[in-house]
Amino acid sequence: MPKCASFCLVVFRVARGQHLVVELSLSYRGGPPGPGAQPPSFHSPLLPSLMHSFVKHLCSRYVVEHQGTMALPALLTRLLPLRRLFVLGIGFFTLCFLMTSLGGQFSARRLGDSPFTIRTEVMGGPESRGVLRKMSDLLELMVKRMDALARLENSSELHRAGGDLHFPADRMPPGAGLMERIQAIAQNVSDIAVKVDQILRHGLLLHSKVSEGRRDQCEAPSDPKFPDCSGKVEWMRARWTSDPCYAFFGVDGTECSFLIYLSEVEWFCPPLPWRNQTAAQRAPKPLPKVQAVFRSNLSHLLDLMGGGKESLIFMKKRTKRLMAQWALAARRLAQKLGATQRDQKQILVHIGFLTEESGDVFSPRVLKGGPLGEMVQWADILTALYVLGHGLRVTVSLKELQSNLGVPPGRGSCPLTMPLPFDLIYTDYHGLQQMKQHMGLSFKKYRCRIRVIDTFGTEPAYNHEEYATLHGYRTNWGYWNLNPKQFMTMFPHTPDNSFMGFVSEELNETEKRLIKGGKASNMAVVYGKEASIWKGKEKFLGILNKYMEIHGTVYYESQRPPEVPAFVKNHGLLPQPEFQQLLRKAKLFIGFGFPYEGPAPLEAIANGCIFLQSRFSPPHSSLNHEFFRGKPTSREVFSQHPYAENFIGKPHVWTVDYNNSEEFEAAIKAIMRTQVDPYLPYEYTCEGMLERIHAYIQHQDFCIAPGPALPEAHAPQSPFVLAPNATHLEWARNTSLAPGSWPPAHALRAWLAVPGRACTDTCLDHGLICEPSFFPFLNSQDAFLKLQVPCDSTESEMNHLYPAFAQPGQECYLQKEPLLFSCAGSNTKYRRLCPCRDFRKGQVALCQGCL
Repeated sequence: MPKCASFCLVVFRVARGQHLVVELSLSYRGGPPGPGAQPPSFHSPLLPSLMHSFVKHLCSRYVVEHQGTMALPALLTRLLPLRRLFVLGIGFFTLCFLMTSLGGQFSARRLGDSPFTIRTEVMGGPESRGVLRKMSDLLELMVKRMDALARLENSSELHRAGGDLHFPADRMPPGAGLMERIQAIAQNVSDIAVKVDQILRHGLLLHSKVSEGRRDQCEAPSDPKFPDCSGKVEWMRARWTSDPCYAFFGVDGTECSFLIYLSEVEWFCPPLPWRNQTAAQRAPKPLPKVQAVFRSNLSHLLDLMGGGKESLIFMKKRTKRLMAQWALAARRLAQKLGATQRDQKQILVHIGFLTEESGDVFSPRVLKGGPLGEMVQWADILTALYVLGHGLRVTVSLKELQSNLGVPPGRGSCPLTMPLPFDLIYTDYHGLQQMKQHMGLSFKKYRCRIRVIDTFGTEPAYNHEEYATLHGYRTNWGYWNLNPKQFMTMFPHTPDNSFMGFVSEELNETEKRLIKGGKASNMAVVYGKEASIWKGKEKFLGILNKYMEIHGTVYYESQRPPEVPAFVKNHGLLPQPEFQQLLRKAKLFIGFGFPYEGPAPLEAIANGCIFLQSRFSPPHSSLNHEFFRGKPTSREVFSQHPYAENFIGKPHVWTVDYNNSEEFEAAIKAIMRTQVDPYLPYEYTCEGMLERIHAYIQHQDFCIAPGPALPEAHAPQSPFVLAPNATHLEWARNTSLAPGSWPPAHALRAWLAVPGRACTDTCLDHGLICEPSFFPFLNSQDAFLKLQVPCDSTESEMNHLYPAFAQPGQECYLQKEPLLFSCAGSNTKYRRLCPCRDFRKGQVALCQGCL
């Protein structure tokens, strides 16, 4: 990154006695200026452009090249009347040279720096002296040649004109005044060269003395508290030019600049004692805390969401349609919370999959039947955060993200230019990758504030980089070393993660009665807007057609998709309100196995439909199904919509084997006889989502370093007692609660799983939810002993299945790495020790005492 122009010079020279050539020579130290580079404040940024314009004007008007047909004397004679412009140009560029040359010396020192941070080389010194001498020599040569040529041209012109042509008195000696002025300029340049040489020599002498006096203070210190300092200095010596951001922070290749950067911008070296520590450590004062207040008017939110993309237009329409429901939910939750104090958080929402850099494959497909689940969820997340009263910033481009984070210019190697101004950041995997690429070391510092919206979940074995690499769990989407609770899912299928969810439209009692009375007993709607979903389903559709009128909403442009049978009434792609009206008339909403876990089945159930879906045997997973391959989860999916099957079930949800025609047809007949009311789980209402996100913001703090998973020798005694029926452990009543624990520790119930059973399933078997934040309480031999499990030996290792008991051998294994505590995973060799908790009715993410 160039610091300044070392010199700027206009050279008029005669080349081979034929043509007059004008050259503009701009030499930059350190290479050509990068895009967006700004000149140092010492120089006028107009000088280079003025020089360029002047020379361009001079060349275009007065430099004539006729392939050797015009004699040089005649050309010079034409230029002589322009002597004033010429002399002005010589004087102007001499001044320009002096400013840029001398400016290069003084720009080496920046205001606020120590006097001992002067660069080790004086920029432009030798070049400047040499150029000044060259200018003087050239000007003297020009005087001699132009004087001779002018005399030759004058005599020739006078001889041809005879006595018929008379010049005005002020133009008779066309070259005399010009020669005198050029001689004066040459003498001045020569004098200036001597003076500049004296200044530069003095500066070098002074700098040499300063360097000798402070050399010991610009050496990498040997401090055991900063073991990486010397190695980082070595790296900076070799690679500081690899990213312009280092120069942006003042690195210039000197040892002092390396140490200043590594101690004040990064944190690998100790502070330098001779630096102004007050200035170096100055940070903006935190803003006074403001209490969050529920909002009901969403007009400002719609402005924050922006526009221009079909995806954003879809999201804004959804927000507008549900505005009244959000306002009602806010009033209800405000009454429930009472006088609870809620600090307003500053929140950045970066929707990475909508950025051009990630491809934005969703926006072009919004109007063509593409998946809308992600946009439904993001619209609801934005609305919930805004309604809860928090400060919100929304970005859907990389440029906006960089601006809001304070990313320095360069390639992303350096930290942010300012402390992160946001308490929380909600993003997705695309946004997470973008932040890692552009935040430098700040990503590691602030990643505890990030929440990742992750539809299908990320299990701990895939999240831990070292473990995933060693044990074959590494995928394109995992290995982030976050707390697994920072990943937030669409459905509560992975208790290792946090359940974010979305909202389905809630009906009032009047609407429910109208829907129930207007249902058609023999009308079915197929779940699938893309024609590919219908391919190969003729057998099922044929059976269904015997009993029901089948409707579809398959996208097409001009011709009916051939995959959709002729007996199906296809409405094409419908806007959301019209699709809702279709569901309110239908009896059955039927899925054909894909898409997985979308919002549409919940919307259908909320509008009084029965949802019929396929049971998968064997279950789909990353091991046997292309859709899940590469996703950071080993979860087995036993149906198209596991949440609907496990948390709602009959009579609203029927899961059957589609490969068994008799079972499928029997289910159709039974459904036609079944009457259901519209049903929506509380956790998918506006109030339920507000309640859940409020609890997360209030209680989840991943910036507090987790306690180590202590080996047995250092583990505290377990605060549990064996339940009266001797089946599980409970929190002892006379034991104080763990401070800062959320969910509250008294909600914990510990069970020993049967061999080959995951903790997720073990807790569900007992009507509970696995809670990974309770694992540290169980990670001790005492917990096994209280469950009457004898441990002949106890070892502590990194394994996502631990703590666990192995048979045969009577071996107990404890967890060594806190990030690997996992509800997911099983092995027939182990009986896992599982932490479970209760949950609020209709809100599995929260325990009874969590709100």
